[in-house]
Amino acid sequence: MDVISALEQLAPELEKGLAEVASSEDLEALRVEFLGRKGRLAAIMSTLPTLDAADRPKAGKCANEVKGKLTELFDARKERLLADVEEKFLKGFDPTLPGRRPWEGSRHPITLTMEKICSTFQSLGFDIESGPEVETDYYNFEALNLPPEHPARDMQDTLYLSDKVVLRTQTSAVQVHTMEKRRPPVAIVAPGKVYRRDSDVTHTPMFHQVEGLMVGEHVTMAHLRGILTAFSQAMFGAETKVRFRPSFFPFTEPSAEVDISCCLCKGKGHANGTPCRVCKGTGWLEILGCGMVDPAVYNYVGYPEDITGFAFGVGVERVAMLTYGLGDLRMFFENDSRFLRQFA
Repeated sequence: MDVISALEQLAPELEKGLAEVASSEDLEALRVEFLGRKGRLAAIMSTLPTLDAADRPKAGKCANEVKGKLTELFDARKERLLADVEEKFLKGFDPTLPGRRPWEGSRHPITLTMEKICSTFQSLGFDIESGPEVETDYYNFEALNLPPEHPARDMQDTLYLSDKVVLRTQTSAVQVHTMEKRRPPVAIVAPGKVYRRDSDVTHTPMFHQVEGLMVGEHVTMAHLRGILTAFSQAMFGAETKVRFRPSFFPFTEPSAEVDISCCLCKGKGHANGTPCRVCKGTGWLEILGCGMVDPAVYNYVGYPEDITGFAFGVGVERVAMLTYGLGDLRMFFENDSRFLRQFA
């Protein structure tokens, strides 16, 4: 039978071809020639339906046996080829040579900064809380006194996943989750990633924040000032000066922005007779926003009217840049080992 003869000739021809194989590329080319979808075995097997019905079982059995034989020959040659490569490598290997020390990694400066911020607030009596990065519009905006028509929503550059689901623009949403679960007094900080549709030299679509909240009886602006002054001096040095400037945030009233004396020029506004490049000659650097929690927020979580409290938000990248004297935000995200090795 011509088909069976053609099948039986494949194995000897393959053995002859395998004897001349010198690389894995040659082996793969030979496999495609014999066992590929359009290879020689497939071409012969495509003729089986044209055989007489009585001859097909015998031819089909022969084809399966030949396919198994061809596969076995390929696998054996592949193993020998790999063994030859390994043997060649070992011949050139000198076990007496000194080894190379593996590169030691380190925690990222953003991680180091966030840990220091959190540990500072923990030492002041705050708990650490976390929440989802994918939030509902209610927790990210509405429960923070930002109803749908509020103009401050335009400031957030929100990334919407649907009409009511967003990538959180602030970790303040964790404050609402926490107040729903816990009754006063509450003192927490919420570190994590936040997202906004913004990207340039000083902004990235994803960045890190630590939001804080203290709520209880008779909590005042004086407590807020004391806590944030202690935090600033713990982060930047005991000689650091702190000032509060009036500002506006939808979920705090009154609101303020906090400045510290410049880390480089020590608040002088100049260094070596020239305007300071960090504070632009002002002597001050903005590091966070804060304020007394707007009573409207308490209505969403069912807190009593006589409760007062304050909230604040710290940009981790901002603090890290000031801590390590960095001038370009992009350095945190470029994964340059030369930069990261400095923090080992």
